Amino acid sequence: MNARTSMKSSRRRRATAAAAAAAAAIALSASGADAFVVPSGAAGTASAAVAASFGRARTPSDLRMSAEDEVARLRAAAQKAREEAAALAKELGKDIDVESDSPSAKTAAPVKVKSLTTQEASALSSSIDFEAGDAVQQTMALDALVSSGDFKLWKAATTGSAGTSSPDPLRPYPVSLQFLESRSGGKLTGETLGVSGEMDVSLDDFKDATIAVTLGSTALAIGSLALLPENIGATLCYLFALVPVGFIAVGSSAPGIIAGAIATFQGSADDQAAREDRICRHEAGHFLCGYLCGLPVKGYEITDTGFPCVEFHPSGGGAATGREFTSQEIAALSTVAMSGSVAEVLALGQAKGGENDLLELNGLLRRSKDFVGAAKQQELTRWGALAAFNLIKANMDTYERLVQAFKEKKSVAECVAVIEGQ
Repeated sequence: MNARTSMKSSRRRRATAAAAAAAAAIALSASGADAFVVPSGAAGTASAAVAASFGRARTPSDLRMSAEDEVARLRAAAQKAREEAAALAKELGKDIDVESDSPSAKTAAPVKVKSLTTQEASALSSSIDFEAGDAVQQTMALDALVSSGDFKLWKAATTGSAGTSSPDPLRPYPVSLQFLESRSGGKLTGETLGVSGEMDVSLDDFKDATIAVTLGSTALAIGSLALLPENIGATLCYLFALVPVGFIAVGSSAPGIIAGAIATFQGSADDQAAREDRICRHEAGHFLCGYLCGLPVKGYEITDTGFPCVEFHPSGGGAATGREFTSQEIAALSTVAMSGSVAEVLALGQAKGGENDLLELNGLLRRSKDFVGAAKQQELTRWGALAAFNLIKANMDTYERLVQAFKEKKSVAECVAVIEGQ
């Protein structure tokens, strides 16, 4: 037993020594004549030869021939050492890669990015099942298309610059309102984004509307009792009495609905064409930034507005129920949440549809692994707006095509093809 163990140890030492010799020989042979060094064992012989031939200078051709001979000898020794190391490794049942240190070792070729037309991109994206809302399946399919060089913008903001001037466009940093305004050329402010606390509909407007609804309901209730048959009048009186209660309930839970109704009544609402353009630009901003940030689509449906509305998973892993978000996820979600309002500002100068996005973002920030206080929430909101601004500006042509796709109510696969195609 001891003799066998000793033999195995000896073989291992021989394999290791052979591998080391191979690596050293490879390095020396690869360096060529410039790395030639006279072996120490030949030093005495060389000195004697010089003494014997004193008075005869060595020519450059002699030196070049000596260097070439030495390089050839080293290469032959390297090949022999490789063969011995491989044989010993095989005998020991181990795999020693003696070629790994060779300068001639093959390196992975970079992926060649293809330039696809929208039709070619559509043929690829249509094979992905977006309707199921499976985050893992979507992520794997899109990752494969990026690896093959077919797609290039999926996750572009997480793996590169996504066309922006920053090598890491999703790296958060403190952003003040003044900085946000200066970096966006004066386009993004608290007023234009709708985060300054100022509203198109004032509190006095809400107060006047509440008084008007209450007085109107009261008058209708009294009139129904006085003018209609007893049973019908009493029934309508109760119904009219519930109208102010319902008005206050809706105003408390969804003030945006009441504000929209007041704005419409006042005549300050957009006309239908402008409203549709605003909705499509808002949703296209969400879609583009979500795609660049690598967020898979969770839902995509035509809402009561008559146009598609997109909803994303918080990460490629799918549902995040019961867990906290990482800083990278918070950065992507902040960017996507603010992208709709930013898109409105870029085209129309004022955002009017971002209230729900802000409420949702506040809820997401509360689930961050890192504590996010009130001041930090405001910084992340402003940074998200600036990040979205940079992404949309850097991909403006793609964004405009995507807006048109939303107006035409195209599917998710078709929208992806619009982004990836030319």
